[in-house]
Amino acid sequence: MQRRTFLIAGALASGSLLVGCSSSSRQQLRNNKLTLPADSIALNAWVEVATTGKVTVRIGQSEMGQGIQTALVMLVAEEMDCGYENTGFRFSGVDAVYGNVAGVAAGVPLRPDDDGITARSVRWFMQSFARQVGVMMTGGSSSVKDLWTPLREAAAVTRATLVETAAKKWNVATSEIRVTEGTLSTSNGLKMSMGEAVALLGKDPQPASNYRLKTIEEFKLVGTSPTKVDSAIKVNGKAIYGTDVRLPNMLYAAVKMAPVLNATIEKLDASEAQALHGVKGVVQFENAYGGTGGVAVVADSYWTAHQAVKKINLTLAPHALADFSSSHNLAELKKICDSESGFNFWKIADANKVISESKHTLSAEYTAPFLAHANMEPMNCTVEYRGDSATLWVPTQVPGLARKTAAKTLGLTEENVTINVTYLGTGFGRRGEVDFIAQAASIAKQCQGKPVKVIWSREEDMQHDFYRPAAVARFHAALDDAGNIAAWRSQSAAQPIVPPAMKRLFGLPAAGPDKTTAEGAYDQAYEFPAVQVSHVATEQTIPVGFWRSVGHSHQAFFIESFMDECAHAAKADPLQYRLNLLANRPRERRVLELAAEKAEWHKPLQPTAEGFKKARGIALHESFGSVVAQIVEVSVNPSHAIRVHRVVCAIDCGIAVHPDIIAQQMESGIVFGLSAALYGEIHIENGQVKERNFNDYRILRIAESPVIETHVIKSSAHPEGVGEPGVPPIAPAVANAIFNLTGQRLRNLPLKLVQEA
Repeated sequence: MQRRTFLIAGALASGSLLVGCSSSSRQQLRNNKLTLPADSIALNAWVEVATTGKVTVRIGQSEMGQGIQTALVMLVAEEMDCGYENTGFRFSGVDAVYGNVAGVAAGVPLRPDDDGITARSVRWFMQSFARQVGVMMTGGSSSVKDLWTPLREAAAVTRATLVETAAKKWNVATSEIRVTEGTLSTSNGLKMSMGEAVALLGKDPQPASNYRLKTIEEFKLVGTSPTKVDSAIKVNGKAIYGTDVRLPNMLYAAVKMAPVLNATIEKLDASEAQALHGVKGVVQFENAYGGTGGVAVVADSYWTAHQAVKKINLTLAPHALADFSSSHNLAELKKICDSESGFNFWKIADANKVISESKHTLSAEYTAPFLAHANMEPMNCTVEYRGDSATLWVPTQVPGLARKTAAKTLGLTEENVTINVTYLGTGFGRRGEVDFIAQAASIAKQCQGKPVKVIWSREEDMQHDFYRPAAVARFHAALDDAGNIAAWRSQSAAQPIVPPAMKRLFGLPAAGPDKTTAEGAYDQAYEFPAVQVSHVATEQTIPVGFWRSVGHSHQAFFIESFMDECAHAAKADPLQYRLNLLANRPRERRVLELAAEKAEWHKPLQPTAEGFKKARGIALHESFGSVVAQIVEVSVNPSHAIRVHRVVCAIDCGIAVHPDIIAQQMESGIVFGLSAALYGEIHIENGQVKERNFNDYRILRIAESPVIETHVIKSSAHPEGVGEPGVPPIAPAVANAIFNLTGQRLRNLPLKLVQEA
């Protein structure tokens, strides 16, 4: 079935769910279960105002260092003119109104420039469906993109209502009232605080029917970089992460899961563990939500539990994954690329015919390994189960699914489960899973009456992740006599992410092609006369999940490396070669040109202080709505160690709400991506992950971190993603620099130079 036919058929099939859902419906929805302080009012689900004048934003997004709480508070403070310092936040609670529309709707496999009637229809249906379902989720670099309009509307309605109240009190037109830093005033000296206006509204205030959003030219706060709203509590230690939770009479649990992924325990010997002082019990938990089953020791301290659980001996039942190895998997992916045609995500003309008839062709094969998330804060969850109700304290990216999972595990209704979302010590997609929540609920159920905090050791965390899938890609290109690309053909293969995620998280089958491991390959910006991009979703059963920038993380490496190979074959400058392919893409050209200007692309590089030569490499990639170009400066020492000295990054992410946060996220993504590019690799043998900790799964150290410069394109377009787009370009930029420096074309991640004999 053709892609367009398939997509529109699926969208129309769900049309009965979507009747009457308008683009502004989120603003009209209210959370009727809002619990408010006695002195506060809320005209919608997002904004509360107290009689003191304090404004509180209800935020359903999870804060994991990406600065989302600050950005969302800024949107409300901007539209209300209530004062940034006077605007706070709190967790919204679980409700469908806080569902992430943009993140869910982004799941359709369409190119960004695909604006035909079918594409527009599919996007509309997906957005409408997302509003109906209301999945609370922080991911896909979608938070500001998703709430840019609804949150500003919520603030504007609240502001307009307070202005109407003051106008009625003073018997003046609303147009005569100015609002500045939380004060309403007129030119003839009348003044009233927002808090005083709240007091006049009464117990059942009705929101204003007329309001307007500010124009970009009216913005005073958006586009600046005030101190982040959570900076102080993170500095003084008051910010509560999952591992910080302390409750009266709390017990601690350490876990030991079956070392073979998804295996089950046949028997265990816990006698030595149970004999330790302070151990309260040993409990088992089953495989659940894609996680591996195992055993937990519950004790009066985490240290006791951690020491005791290591003394338990497990005997595993036979399991199919016991024969799985990552090296054999990579070989299998290569065979699949040879034998299967895959799903065509993008096709123009007959690329295969052009390539077969061309005098100038080139081909290449690239690979990427399994990768772990390696969150700084290990997986954890605290559960207090009281028989008829439960409360959780958990760092999660999916509060609604977390509550649903706990309720099902404990045999409770969702209304009887309370979720408290803590700060996340990074997430990267791993905390979008619920296996650790089901596990903690199962353990707490067996310890009824006392709260239990479950903490994974670093080793259990590393060896029981939902890994970034391994991938293989094959490229073929035909060049004309001038070296221009006449045809582009790529095919990749990887284990899909969405189908198993849909099954374990929702109990539903996934319909249609899974774009998650192909994204970045078919939705690239370059234009070719003939192109065919296909992808094979394989059937391996290793637990895989959403890893920061998902499919873009490996597809960008594949594409931008091969693009450099084409430029080299054409004897062309890599920068100009890319610009020629972006003739009709002014946005991408502007980003690439800015990066080249700031990096002084054509200026010779001086050697390092030790006398080692340096070279530059370049890469451009579009993901999550943003365009990022990166140019790196790299050296190689006599021991063949790769050192990245400088990264110049340019980004167009639409309106820059908080430029400093954008720069910080680019730096974060670059360091994260460099760690994977230079060191990241998960080896699996006989179903067991070999890496255990940061000694054998290295991340970039401070002393290795390059100087990073970020340049943000000024834009008035809708804001796009920031948390993930900094990751994809860094690996190919480094690989391309290494080729320019050494002549070695590194096509496999992580990047390792071959020592000459």
